[in-house]
Amino acid sequence: MQQFLDTTLGGLVLGAVYAAFALALCLIWRSTRIVNFAQAAMAMVTTYIALSLLNADVPYWLAFVAALAAGFGLGAVIERVIIRPVEGKAELNAVILTLGLFMVLHGLTAITFGVQHRGFPAPVSTNAIAVGDTSIGITPFGILTIVVVAVVMAGLVVLFRFTDLGLRMRAAAFNGEVSRLLGVRVGRMLTLGWALAAAVGAVAGMLIAGGDLVNPAFMDPFVIYGFIAAVLGGLDSPLGSVIGGLILGLSLSYVTGYVGEHLAPLVALGILMVVLLVRPSGLFAAAAARRV
Repeated sequence: MQQFLDTTLGGLVLGAVYAAFALALCLIWRSTRIVNFAQAAMAMVTTYIALSLLNADVPYWLAFVAALAAGFGLGAVIERVIIRPVEGKAELNAVILTLGLFMVLHGLTAITFGVQHRGFPAPVSTNAIAVGDTSIGITPFGILTIVVVAVVMAGLVVLFRFTDLGLRMRAAAFNGEVSRLLGVRVGRMLTLGWALAAAVGAVAGMLIAGGDLVNPAFMDPFVIYGFIAAVLGGLDSPLGSVIGGLILGLSLSYVTGYVGEHLAPLVALGILMVVLLVRPSGLFAAAAARRV
């Protein structure tokens, strides 16, 4: 029973991390119908910016906000300078650009900061919580991770469902030409979508790095698992991305805890294949695709 509890709690934390990364992918897909393969590299860059500030004795939460601001600005610049020129052309062009951007950001970060592993602090303890003489399989930082992802998710729900700005962003993504006729500044909405996605990616990077070692490749594994989580829930659905992340995190945690870590990639692929066979657009994509 103790192992099941520990495995479940660990899976929830892992799922929250996947959910944060999947949310970033979802936001860009909703805005531009592009799968952003540079998302992990963008998050890595903002994490290194935060680490530089932390090494200069800047308080953690101030560095956290700075990472979000850097991510927001980086996303906006990338959309305007790199993605905007290929808008309206073959979607494959933009995908190839994001792959190229992935390599460029990796190279620049390695040149600037080096490739060695560096310790990244956490704002709270990363040791397992003790209850009496027994420790449970979650840390204070793990609880913080779940709370932060829940807050981000709630903020996005409020933005897209209950604000005029969110309505404009959804309309621009749904049909840019009609939205322009209705007075929506589509270009600005697309830039904002990339900026928000990069900021959410910065949150994911900070949560993944906390209490661990980082190097320019530390975010790379999350490209695959974050993409699987987003597809499971539906690339159009922020809520689906979160649920997909939790499903994936719990599944991989159970497999790792009871069978072995070596089977985790196969299980992730198997879950993805089953969901796509049953609902090709993802678990929550249909309802989201009809809403504008």
